[in-house]
Amino acid sequence: MSFLLFQSSLLLYFLATVTYLIFFFTQKAAFRTVARALFLGAFSLHTLTFIARYVEGGYTPITTTHETFSFFAWALACSYLSFCYRYQVKNLGVFVSLPALALMVMAAISPRNLATLAPALQSGWLPVHASLSILAYAFFVLAGVGGVMYLLQERTIKRKHFGLFYSRLPSLETLDRLNQHCLSIGFTLLTLGMITGSLWAKQALGAYWHWDPKETWTLITWLLYAALIHQRFTQGWRGRQAAILSIVALLVALFTFWGVSLFFTGYHGSFS
Repeated sequence: MSFLLFQSSLLLYFLATVTYLIFFFTQKAAFRTVARALFLGAFSLHTLTFIARYVEGGYTPITTTHETFSFFAWALACSYLSFCYRYQVKNLGVFVSLPALALMVMAAISPRNLATLAPALQSGWLPVHASLSILAYAFFVLAGVGGVMYLLQERTIKRKHFGLFYSRLPSLETLDRLNQHCLSIGFTLLTLGMITGSLWAKQALGAYWHWDPKETWTLITWLLYAALIHQRFTQGWRGRQAAILSIVALLVALFTFWGVSLFFTGYHGSFS
């Protein structure tokens, strides 16, 4: 049942992405309405997927490679939906649906077998720590997406080439606010994720910190975002500087999320 729901949500994410792209080029409001409905439908089915997989597996489905990428896509969709109904950011859905679809595809090609949890993972800390951390990365993706949109719009304005992107992207001020908002939420969630992870490590392994590669790179990511937020709020960093650093920080965060498990070994192990 969960696999059928996952396939259905993947199809709707694909259709939503295609429709968002059509809207981006045609700017016909009907396509935007359909795209939003498809994206919301995909998110709803995706939510049901996790409920069904929980029933099938008897554990919070956020452990294997398939589950982790799937949850990352869900978290990105959730963060976008929570944002778009409070703030108007023109064509943000186009730029968010693409990475969400990419994450769903990565989940689809990953092994979908249910996990047999190690004793250390059979803890109530698992859903709390993992969900907080991945939601943080989702908001960092939004900040990075906003950074890309900012650089595209700034380049258009500087060159005075008021063509395709200029009329379809939000103002620089709106994109800068998006960046600040998402960085603040993401950093708060990442901090809570690190705290709950440390408490879990203390309970399971007897110490709060072990300098495991995943822990070390998470700390590097946290320090990078802390520096970025500090510069924004104390030194007045705005605009291009913040946009570029948001993209750089996102690349480090994605390496922490995925790359560390590919290139290093530690007690965190791989997702699968």
